[in-house]
Amino acid sequence: MNDKMSRNDPIWLFDLDNTLHDASHAIFPAINLNMNAYIAQVLRERGLPCDADAVNAERISYWRRYGATLLGMVNHHQVKPDDFLREAHRFDNLTAMIRTERGLARLLHKLPGRKILLTNAPRRYAHDVLRHIGLHRHFARHVPIEAMRVHGRIRPKPSRLMLRRLLAREKLPAARCILVEDTVVNLKAARELGLRTAWITQYLAPEVARHVHPGSGATAAATKRPIYVDVKVKSVGQLFRQLHRLR
Repeated sequence: MNDKMSRNDPIWLFDLDNTLHDASHAIFPAINLNMNAYIAQVLRERGLPCDADAVNAERISYWRRYGATLLGMVNHHQVKPDDFLREAHRFDNLTAMIRTERGLARLLHKLPGRKILLTNAPRRYAHDVLRHIGLHRHFARHVPIEAMRVHGRIRPKPSRLMLRRLLAREKLPAARCILVEDTVVNLKAARELGLRTAWITQYLAPEVARHVHPGSGATAAATKRPIYVDVKVKSVGQLFRQLHRLR
C-alpha cells in the first residue's frame, strides 16, 4: 500500500461479498444451507416449527428486519453471535468456491487513497478470502461484523449509528469517504451521512437466487441508478475511470 497519501485522497470503504468477489456463485448458497441447519436446530430445541419453509421464512424475515439474520437469532432466540457466525461459515474447501475479477490487486492499487474493508461477514472468513485473492496487503484496516458494535451490541450495515461511530472512532471525514457496495440499502445509509457511494453490479444474483439470499441485492440490469448512488459500475475495475464523479 502507498504510504504517501495526500490529505485530499479519498478513503475507500469496501464491502467484501459480491463486491470484491462472486459470493453468489457458491459461497452464499453454502452459507444459506449452513444457516438453515443452525436455525432448524435452534427452533427444534425450543419446540418451534422447524420444517424447511419455517426455517427459510425465519432467516429471510430477520435479514429484512435487521439487515442480518444474525441479529434476529440473537434478539429472538438468544444465540451467541460467535456460535452463529462459526456455523454459518463452515466450508469444506473455501478457496475452491471463490471467484473474482482478473487482476483485481492491480486494479485496487491504481485507486488513490486509503482502503478499509467494511463487511458484514465475520473476521476469520474475510481474512481467508482476502488472503486467497491476494488483496490483504491493500487494506489498512479490517472492520468485520464482530467490530460493528454500538453500546456492546452488534449493529451491522446499514446501521447509520454504527457508521457514524466508525467515522468518529477512525477520524474519517465523511466527505472523503467512498462506500463501495453491491447492496443499495447500505449505500443509501452511507449517503445520508455524507459519504460518496459506488454501486458494484456484476455479481448481483438473478431473481431466484435473491429469493434464497436476499442480501445479495437487486438485479442490476433492470434497475436504474438511485439518486443516493454517485456511481453505478459493473466492476471494481471501472472505478478508476469514474474517480472524477466520486470527488
